[in-house]
Amino acid sequence: MSFSKWIGGGLGWAFGGPIGGLVGFAVGAMLDHMQGPAEDPPVEQQRRVHGSDHATTGGDLTMSLVVLIAALMKADGRVTQGELDSVRRFFSRQFGTLQAQQLLIVLRDVLKRDIPIHQVCEQIRHNMPHPVRLQLMHYLIGLAHADGAVDRSEFDLLKRMAHDLGINDKDLGSLSAMFRTADPTSAYQILEIGADASDEEVKKAYRRMAMKFHPDKVAQLGEEVQKAAGEKFKKVQEAYETIQRKRGMK
Repeated sequence: MSFSKWIGGGLGWAFGGPIGGLVGFAVGAMLDHMQGPAEDPPVEQQRRVHGSDHATTGGDLTMSLVVLIAALMKADGRVTQGELDSVRRFFSRQFGTLQAQQLLIVLRDVLKRDIPIHQVCEQIRHNMPHPVRLQLMHYLIGLAHADGAVDRSEFDLLKRMAHDLGINDKDLGSLSAMFRTADPTSAYQILEIGADASDEEVKKAYRRMAMKFHPDKVAQLGEEVQKAAGEKFKKVQEAYETIQRKRGMK
């Protein structure tokens, strides 16, 4: 999906508040470039861009993601070319090559600014439904694991972000375990239960987590986000199947 399509499809609440303050210049410049100086955006697009509707859109999720990725990249006090390359690959995989290029322009601008992380997370928590916040956190954790290791500064910031986003420790642990499948306890962590859980408790946990992470929970944000959410759902299924196999469950 191109930048013009998702921006036209709605930058709602994210174009205001601290997130809007961070991304507004770069996004505005892109809109001016696409529309030309003599043209005004259609009335419906103006309404959506300036955020009169509090329903979360794909644009709101994407801009929130860009800002929190910038904060994560700055966690250790420096931004390397390797990190930028990892983000480029991540954007390309999730959103396609064209949108990745455009998002990198916004990201580079945000990286130059001071990011009020708590206020940004509060804005997201107030406006974004819980299933979408879980998807946002899944994106961030996946990016942090992209280089094969999460350093202490990244881990501490992810935990702080999760707390400010209203994501509890169990859900954070479940999302994190999805990227540590070599750990023999990861299947239980994904289902948010202990290894001493009964077979019936395992089944109940699977049903609960499958419902929590079902891709339909974010279907309103488009095919790209729903597809990414499907990765979480698949990890829940794989975790359950792993436990079934080890226990000989029927």
